[in-house]
Parts: sequence; C-alpha cells; structure tokens
Amino acid sequence: MSGTYGQGGEGAPVTKIEDLAGHLASGCKPREAWRIGTEHEKFGFTLEGHRPLPYESDGPSVRKMLEGLTRFGWEEVLENGKPIALKRDGASVSLEPGGQFELSGAPLENLHQTCAEVNGHLKEVKAVADEIGAGFLGLGFSPKWSLEETPLMPKARYGIMKAYMPKVGTLGHQMMFRSCTVQTNLDFSSEADMVKKLRVSLALQPIATALFANSPFADSKPNGYLSYRGHIWTDTDNNRTGLLPFAFEDGMGFERYAEWVLDVPMYFVKRGGQFIDASGQSFRDFMAGKLPALPGERPVMSDWEDHLSTIFPEVRLKTFLEMRGADGGPWNRLCALPAFWVGLLYDDAALDEAWEMVKDWTAEERDALREGVTKTALKTPFRNTTVQQIARDALAISRKGLRARGKQNMHGEYETLFLDDLNEMAATGNTAADDLLERYHGRWGSSVEPAFEECAY
Repeated sequence: MSGTYGQGGEGAPVTKIEDLAGHLASGCKPREAWRIGTEHEKFGFTLEGHRPLPYESDGPSVRKMLEGLTRFGWEEVLENGKPIALKRDGASVSLEPGGQFELSGAPLENLHQTCAEVNGHLKEVKAVADEIGAGFLGLGFSPKWSLEETPLMPKARYGIMKAYMPKVGTLGHQMMFRSCTVQTNLDFSSEADMVKKLRVSLALQPIATALFANSPFADSKPNGYLSYRGHIWTDTDNNRTGLLPFAFEDGMGFERYAEWVLDVPMYFVKRGGQFIDASGQSFRDFMAGKLPALPGERPVMSDWEDHLSTIFPEVRLKTFLEMRGADGGPWNRLCALPAFWVGLLYDDAALDEAWEMVKDWTAEERDALREGVTKTALKTPFRNTTVQQIARDALAISRKGLRARGKQNMHGEYETLFLDDLNEMAATGNTAADDLLERYHGRWGSSVEPAFEECAY
C-alpha cells in the first residue's frame, strides 16, 4: 500500500487510453531480464508492555527505527520534514498507516538472493530495535491492539484514505492499521504472457491465502478466522479489490485492465509535494480536464502510476504482477511466498500445467474459495476434493518449475528448499494459524502475550 512519490504534475498530459495501456505494456521484458521482488510488512511493538510503536516518543518509536537504520547506508525520504521511508540500492523501507514496517526488496535474479536480502534486513532491524527497546512481530493481523490504540503515520495519503474508507466498506480501517502481508512482484514477457500469469495467479491466490494463513487473533482472543487479513479484503472497497472476473474474459489485455482502473474512484493527486484530496472522483474526468479537485488540469503519467498504486486486487498489474494474497509471517515463509509463485509462473511447462488445473474454475467457484479459505484454510472443500489437495498439486508444479530453473546456492541447493515449510503444511493440512490456536488453547493459557516472543523476528 505504501510508496514514495514524485512531485507530480510533470510531463506531457495523458489523454488516451492507449497511453495508459502503453505504460503497463512497458513492463514486458525478455526472460533473461525477469527478476523477483519481495515485500513484507511487520508490526513494531514496545518490549515493555507490548504496545504499538508510536511515530514519535521519548521511548521506542517508528522514527527512531528509521533514523537508526541510516547507519546501514539507508537514505531517509521525508514528507513535510519528517522521515517516512528509507531507500538503498533499489530497495526501500516504508510505513503502512499504523506504523507497520515494510521492506520492498530490490529486483533480484534468484530466490537465494531474495532470502539473503530478507535475512539481512531483519538483522538490521533487530539491531536497532534491541537498542531502543522494540520488537517486530510476524503475523498477518495485530493480535492485541484496538484501532483506537493504533497510531496513524504522518503521511498525507493515509489521512485521505482513512476518511474515505468508511464510505465504501466496513473493514477498510482494519486493513490499513491492523494487517500485515508478504507479497512478491514478478515479470512478464508479453501481453499474452501477462494474461496467462494473471489468470493462473488470480485463480490460485486463495490457495496461497490458505497456505499462508497466519492471522487468527484480534483484540487478545481468537477472531473466528485463520486468515482474518484475507477476510478483511472482502469488505474493504469492492470497487478496487477482488479476483477480477473480467481478466478471464475474451479480449483481456493491457487496455482492458486500464479501462477497469479508469473506473476505480481516485484517492488523491500529488502536486508540488502535497497530496490533494480527490477521493471518490473519476480519473476519466481528470483526463477530460474536469476533475473537481483540479479543474482544467489533465493528468501526467506519474498521476496514472499513483492511481495504479491505489488499486488492491488479489493480483495487481503495474509494469509487473504483484501477488497480494498472503498473510505476513516468520522468516522462512517470507522466502516461501516468492518461491511458490516463481516456481509456478517462471517456467513455461509449470505455467501450462497450472493453467490446465484452474482453467475451468468458474468465477463463482473462485470467489467461494477466496471467502472459504479465510475460515477453514486448507480444509476448505472444493468440488470433490479440498484446498489441501489443490495446494499439494500446486506445490508439486511449483517444485518442478523451480528445479527446472536450476538456480543453486553455494552449497549446491536448489530454490526448491524454500518450499519445504509449505510442503509440510500441505501434507498435514495444518497451517500456522492452526498451530497458533493450539498454542493459545494449550500452553499459552488463553493469552496472546506469548506471541510477542514466539512470533517475533
């Protein structure tokens, strides 16, 4: 959700749908240029009392974390004079609305590099956090703090979103302030390749939600879901979320996606370093010079890029594809998420096999899976089988795809090693959320407080 932005308003006006689609198409790359980008979010908390980290305070704070990380070569990004992000060598650290710390990794060639990047980042974060009395939690939803207890970060974009969310859904604030995810960004070679990857990843996104289910607590007790984060997205803002049924229709391509995005209401426009509230207004009107927030002005390409960043389907198309269906979790599953998708999407034979598996699923079946897995994860029924069996089949395909890539680390191990944790869950049918609930009802003594030790990085 987070990001860094330019001043806005610079460049030639964008007036045609072909320009918008052309921006998406500019992401096409030859196979040798395909990369892997991994993003993950985590909850900061005070070691004393397990409270959320405020942006600023005399004690542990988000600002102290950002400033402390600069010793490792990170450069601060400021908004209104306050650090709100960091950047270094193609990677960034940014803040979600409630202070969730997000690493957006650099585009890397293989999963060994990706996992090393994640590991290095977590070591840096822990070094600073230990000094200031903070910790970081690897869960998909805040297990303890209420909305009222959760701070708002000093980013103007989030103030606009906070005001708009209650108009379009009941759970938008829960998404903004109390959820964490792990995502991966992957490339495509052509429009046809993009469409096939988009369809496969949309259909299988609920399977990823099930495998990575890790958000069973809220307000210090079980919330009735295994992936409450996944459930939240079903009532955040249906204009900009979901499994994109039109993507499976004839004629799908860059222009069709751009047409859909044009009809998603806007949040803001950036001008002169400031965010202008355009919530609920139309990008089509903007292109016609009729945007109420900026009468007579037309968008430039950076405005389109900003608008694309406010669209939240389960798989998001920019100049790459972003897999968005998984809960945040521990270190090994931060590496497992990109491994799952790279194996499925970056080998032609694996992609073909995955498409054969899902191509006859209906839109109604895909939606039912999306909602069902949030409560029952791998035990969710589907046709004459279960999500557990589908997950096994998908993991087998992914494993073949990774093995075919032939990428080894210095010990001669292939990228398939990053699937081991998922293979175990698919074999047993028990997710991380199932395990957490067992601990809660057992040795945790109906308390979520032990999570701040056992689920911390």
